[in-house]
Amino acid sequence: MSRHAAVEDAAPQPDLWLAAARARKPRPHYAGHRERLRERALKGGLEALPDYEVLELQLFRAIPRGDVKPLAKQLLGRFGSLAGVLGATADELKTVAGVGDAVALDLKLTYEASLRMAREVIGRRPVISSWQALLAYVKAALAHEAREQFRVLYLDKKNQLIADEVMNRGTVDHAPVYPREVVRRALELSASAVILVHNHPSGDPTPSAADIDMTRQVVEAARPLRVTVHDHLVVGRDGVASFKALGLF
Repeated sequence: MSRHAAVEDAAPQPDLWLAAARARKPRPHYAGHRERLRERALKGGLEALPDYEVLELQLFRAIPRGDVKPLAKQLLGRFGSLAGVLGATADELKTVAGVGDAVALDLKLTYEASLRMAREVIGRRPVISSWQALLAYVKAALAHEAREQFRVLYLDKKNQLIADEVMNRGTVDHAPVYPREVVRRALELSASAVILVHNHPSGDPTPSAADIDMTRQVVEAARPLRVTVHDHLVVGRDGVASFKALGLF
């Protein structure tokens, strides 16, 4: 064997050198966290997890590697709650560092699926007899909207849902409403009744004087055409106010 060959044999092999370097490098503090969290969720059920860990599991889907716990906590801090995170718009979500298109889309997909499930519940039977389900639905749909939104639920003769339509989107404290448009659409859908719904981004669902006046205009426009206004619901983070329960019409 030549001296040159002996030197080559003595040199460390690249694979062995890489393995040794990796062995010396300390593992990150979050190593194995994803597997442990998934295992806890499977064994104890998702309901046992705090909100930030539920959000972590959701983020795992769009962010395949790394520690997402700080991002989950940052999102909850920014939007106040898990419902607030899911209810935020894609553009609002992307104002948080670390949230790109993939993360925003995945979170909005979860939100949309939950809304469709809630809408299914109120669509299967008369809305009037599913009042708690209706309140849960409108709160999920509107409580965390950053801008005022006016919607109308159109009902048939059996008070079953025909359509849930957004009539207008506005500013942080106003969404213009045109009573004749509400009634015209009711006639197009052959609706016998409507429930008006809008949100207060301030969080306080207390009806304003403008809300009361607009509701009376819709009632007056609908009456000659035999379209009943069952209620007007005002949604805020603090709850849902019912005009009928408050004796406002």
